[in-house]
Amino acid sequence: MNLSTIRAPRKATEKRKRVGRGMGSGMGKTSTRGHKGQWSRSGARLLRGFEGGQMPLHRRLPKRGFTNIFREEYAVVNLDRLAALGETEITPDVLKKAGVVHGKKPVKILGNGELKSALTVKAHKFSKAAQEKITKAGGKFEVLQ
Repeated sequence: MNLSTIRAPRKATEKRKRVGRGMGSGMGKTSTRGHKGQWSRSGARLLRGFEGGQMPLHRRLPKRGFTNIFREEYAVVNLDRLAALGETEITPDVLKKAGVVHGKKPVKILGNGELKSALTVKAHKFSKAAQEKITKAGGKFEVLQ
């Protein structure tokens, strides 16, 4: 490759389409919009998903599943994160200050990781594995309401 073989990328030098500038331009009169119909008019607008009267895709596809409107979302924390904090008593406020959890979700403790020291953990929910590991390490867990 050298300077004599370099070419501009395709369409790099293409002029923009100027419509409505007379018959000689090839884009005069109807300005490439055709004669009649919705798209020939100014202000033409359709709803999202409209397919010209054909049943739209989002209505053709089957609806499946169920969304439980009462589902409670938890901020999930594993035991290894608790051990890394270096605190003896852990509450949701301590976790928020440390940046482990965000927002106002209730906290659930999961049993991933190991505990070396005894901790007092207060949270809204605990997994069985987390409960066993906390008590095995000599700590306590307390369920908050």
